[in-house]
Amino acid sequence: MIMLDRADRALLEAVQKNNRLTSEELAQTVNLSPTACQRRLKRLREEGVIEADVSIVSPKAVGRSITMIVLVSLERERADIVDRFKAAIRATKEVMIGYYVTGDADFILVITAKDMEDYEAFTRRFFYENHDIKGFKTMVVMDRVKAGFAFPLDL
Repeated sequence: MIMLDRADRALLEAVQKNNRLTSEELAQTVNLSPTACQRRLKRLREEGVIEADVSIVSPKAVGRSITMIVLVSLERERADIVDRFKAAIRATKEVMIGYYVTGDADFILVITAKDMEDYEAFTRRFFYENHDIKGFKTMVVMDRVKAGFAFPLDL
């Protein structure tokens, strides 16, 4: 585990809420100089603490108004099959989030689609044509109540 001091945690707290803050704004928020903020953020990125700089986009604004949570069970849980499915998840733009999990399913996916016809075409291509998949269960999201990736940090 990477050791984070109070200033690192304060920086992470700030950029999780707003990744568009200037160095000057960050400096005021965390009581460091702008240069120190830039240096620390660079280190946090290099160490993999900050994995990506992303923005949350409105699905409706880009014509992707349907979201599904899908539980996927593999035919067999062998390393080669799991690795192949992980690669398929990473290579598929409709899969927004993929988790390899324990329990009733092997994977949980968050998938976006334009409409139900688009999702049906996706299931045919992604699930039915994949012989490593035993089955999948789809739950359609009725309302996105919260969207984000911010982790709670103890300051």
